[in-house]
Amino acid sequence: MHDLGFNTYLIDLFDLSFQERTGSYIILDEDITIIETSASPSHEYLLQGLKELQISLDRIKNIIVTHIHLDHSGGAGLLMEKCPNATLFVHPKGARHLEDPTKLIASAKQVYGDDFDRLFNPILPIDSTKIYQVADGEELVIGKNRKLTFLHTPGHANHHISIFDSSSKFMYTGDTLGIYYPQLQKEIGTFILPSTSPNQFSYDATLSSSIKIQEYNPDAICFGHYGLTRDTNFVYESLKLYLDRFINLTASTIEDNKEKPFYEKSRILSAALYGEVKQDLQNKNIEQSHPVFQIIKLDLEVSAMGLVLAMDQD
Repeated sequence: MHDLGFNTYLIDLFDLSFQERTGSYIILDEDITIIETSASPSHEYLLQGLKELQISLDRIKNIIVTHIHLDHSGGAGLLMEKCPNATLFVHPKGARHLEDPTKLIASAKQVYGDDFDRLFNPILPIDSTKIYQVADGEELVIGKNRKLTFLHTPGHANHHISIFDSSSKFMYTGDTLGIYYPQLQKEIGTFILPSTSPNQFSYDATLSSSIKIQEYNPDAICFGHYGLTRDTNFVYESLKLYLDRFINLTASTIEDNKEKPFYEKSRILSAALYGEVKQDLQNKNIEQSHPVFQIIKLDLEVSAMGLVLAMDQD
């Protein structure tokens, strides 16, 4: 549990059993609001965190998911079942998949295969009357002097939103601005990588969304993975630099492996991306034994698939 100030807390949900991997943000105001639920196997950690904050589930008013990828929304059905007075807020393109998660489950199984059940089950449908579809620029008042503004921020996914808090000046960006690795904060400061997972990644949309977020001049960025940084300008710059490198590596990998199937191209690209990032970190004196490398390797395996899908036109 992290107290972020402004009556805002971050609960570590131990996604994939990793500490500081995925979390839920809790805003304690007149209308108690939760941003992100993570996957269902993280549900007990969320409930324990809410208990530590002395929040009874019937007091929760708003539950927001930045997008419907299961590591962000997979546990929403379980949580909504226990929060009788809550409304779920989601991008219009994601709502129907939370009402009926059949296609969402099938898509995730294509990516995660035999690991799907361990990582994501159960995924429960949500009553459509409890779901609110947010428009771009729409505002939600959650306290006397506090409102949240919803922004449509595609790039990582077409069904992605970011949320700006008028009180804290925090911007909750899900995966749009990438993944933040707090495990490296003490050694090298803020370190982020783009998140380009399947199957809707768009380079142009990601950069457009980054510019849109910058226009709000947030004091801090709150990532779905994981935590808060106030080094906002570095995030914008680093996102663009790594995206350009990832795109160039993807183009050359596809060109050099034209005849190979999708998963082979993805495997080769994943190794190439990991090699680049590992070298960057080793140049900053991060030892190869550092546990962050295990997380980064997993992230890049998924991101490589999204990049190949987005760029391989054959």
